[in-house]
Amino acid sequence: MALTVQVRSWSFTIWVLLVSTCQSFYIPGYSVISYEDKEPIPLLVNKVFSDRTQLQYAYFDLPFVCPPTGQRHGDSTFGSGHSISLNLGEILRGDRIMTSDFELVMGQDVGCRTLCTREVNRKDVKWGRQLIKDGYVVEWIVDNLPAATSFVTVDRSRKYYSSGFKLGYQDYFPADGSSRFYIHNHFTIVIRWRKAPGKAGDQGKSVIVGFEVYPKSIGLENREQDGCPTDVRAENSHLELFIAPNNTKLEQLYTDSSYLPQRGEDADDGATMEIPYTYSVFFREEKSVEWANRWDLFFTDQVDSSMTHWLAIINSLTISGVLGVTVIVIWGRTVQGDTKGRGDGVMEEGKAKTRSARKSQGAAEDDSGEGLLDQQSKGEAEAESPSDDELEDVSGWKLLHADVFRLPVHSGLLAPLVGSGTQLLFVAVGLLILSSIGILNPSFRGGFVTVGFGLFVFAGLFSGYFSGRLYKTLGGQQWKKNTVLTASLFPGLTFCLIFVLNLFVWAQASSTALPFGTLIGLVALWLLVQVPLVYAGSWFGYVRGAPWQHPTKTAAIARQIPKQPWYLRGANGILLSGLIPFAVLFIELLFVFKNLWQDKSGYYYVFGFLSVVSTILIVTVSEVTIITTYSQLCAENYHWWWRSFLTGGSSAFWIFAYCIWYYMFKLHITGVVSSLLFFSYSFLACAVYGLLTGTVGFLTAYAFIRRIYSATKID
Repeated sequence: MALTVQVRSWSFTIWVLLVSTCQSFYIPGYSVISYEDKEPIPLLVNKVFSDRTQLQYAYFDLPFVCPPTGQRHGDSTFGSGHSISLNLGEILRGDRIMTSDFELVMGQDVGCRTLCTREVNRKDVKWGRQLIKDGYVVEWIVDNLPAATSFVTVDRSRKYYSSGFKLGYQDYFPADGSSRFYIHNHFTIVIRWRKAPGKAGDQGKSVIVGFEVYPKSIGLENREQDGCPTDVRAENSHLELFIAPNNTKLEQLYTDSSYLPQRGEDADDGATMEIPYTYSVFFREEKSVEWANRWDLFFTDQVDSSMTHWLAIINSLTISGVLGVTVIVIWGRTVQGDTKGRGDGVMEEGKAKTRSARKSQGAAEDDSGEGLLDQQSKGEAEAESPSDDELEDVSGWKLLHADVFRLPVHSGLLAPLVGSGTQLLFVAVGLLILSSIGILNPSFRGGFVTVGFGLFVFAGLFSGYFSGRLYKTLGGQQWKKNTVLTASLFPGLTFCLIFVLNLFVWAQASSTALPFGTLIGLVALWLLVQVPLVYAGSWFGYVRGAPWQHPTKTAAIARQIPKQPWYLRGANGILLSGLIPFAVLFIELLFVFKNLWQDKSGYYYVFGFLSVVSTILIVTVSEVTIITTYSQLCAENYHWWWRSFLTGGSSAFWIFAYCIWYYMFKLHITGVVSSLLFFSYSFLACAVYGLLTGTVGFLTAYAFIRRIYSATKID
């Protein structure tokens, strides 16, 4: 048996190494868009976002940018300002993609072209200064590529991209301690292209492999009649986003006083300023980048960190390997003890019989002067009689054969939680597989969330089945009530949380808020699609499926549980056991958190490493649960049902604690609403993780206990 487990362990290790070498690739799209010379290229505007706040805003909602004119450009059937249809994932991530008035024609450079001159008041200027202070970044899209800010490495050997470009910049003057804010009002657009692959290239068509934007702030001086700067490349003055205070009326009121109150800079007195917007377009051929690899420049930093990911995998394998050896030892002891034929029913009697036999044997020797057994018989008797160590070994978990399957308290809640956990497990596995093989990739904007939501709705079948069958196993009678609870527990609580958060985001007029129609659509999918699927799965699990059979019968009177060691008492053992899976996941969490909260303009796409670490995590959770459950049974405590579930999901507590530490020491989030969104999203993510790993822990412990008690013959 141990040899078989070792072979499986080696097979798993080899599989991990093979998957890791594959890392993750991506299918860059389902069709290549090629352009002929002088063919118009649409430029789409999306939103502005910041790493310091969770609030995003649609680009055309900003009062200081050029509004859409509604004119058609090129062969477009829609005028500027037309909303592009979005998938569910794009809506949930705050995208608001619209057509713009930028005119890009394939192969035609433009030195300078006027976009508009926008007049803004003090209120608009104040908001713009705040957005610049918070480091907001603008996102435009050309040929499904986000506008990129180009950087080079320190040794200038490689180039890499960061999605988006700054809305403006802030200068600090230490002499008077003041700050000045400058807005970017000229955009140099660089389109990098190459010959299209296949027949399209033979026809003279081209594909876009790069979209770079270099913003610049140019003052009002030295401009042509059309509004363009005289020399775009020269060192021009910068355009400060500022309207000087107007104290004329105050001077009239206080003509005879030496005291003159200062009017606030943001006072609404009708004062305005003009912001001229211009842009340049340049097309440059790029032969070193293939169309299929045009996203690679966004992943340069993640490729450079591959060594850290390998260290994370080695660390995870080491922890999981040590726990695996412990599980093998435990399994070997239980199986070896069973093959010796010692039954639990005779265990207590064995001690008494052994003692009485020894007493009677000693008395007979004293009376007759000679032993009742010869030397050989003595050896056989000593071999048959269990030693003190062996008796101590079987005096723990085997004593619980009549209580180990006693129904837990609140069993009506355990089944829906396990059902929801299996649903989330199916979603997580599906997303990791689809991402690792490249079906979900950055070119499929919002695809990760959209596909994940679809998998979640479909997985209602699994949720209902496992919940219904476990509910029947636990002796439940009202399976329809259990179905409703399963279908509404996690989705209902999640929807309520999102709806409450939406109220705060709506008040901020942020694009992060879900439209009312989207909320209605989500409720319709939940009630009209998922609930029937959960009902169907629950019907198969409860009505058509048989309950899981337990190998031992439960006694009428419950056994008294002795005093437990400190590490098995209450929440102590649960929280301590959660540290081990957290240690497995810790290093990879650094990259996930950095991408989600600090570098939202980037793209996390090392799903090959994440899949391997997640697989090791599931194995580790199973191993930890087996070890803690076995220790609990040896301490003659048969309340393992809820404890196995909580042990499996206990690492979620440490992940949430890590979120708090990350917020305090790594992030610079400003605003109450942004902080509320951070902690709410973190809590929701930890709840999903806890349900998933808790279900893995429970199912592992349940299978382990059924196996060891079914292999043991109880006399």
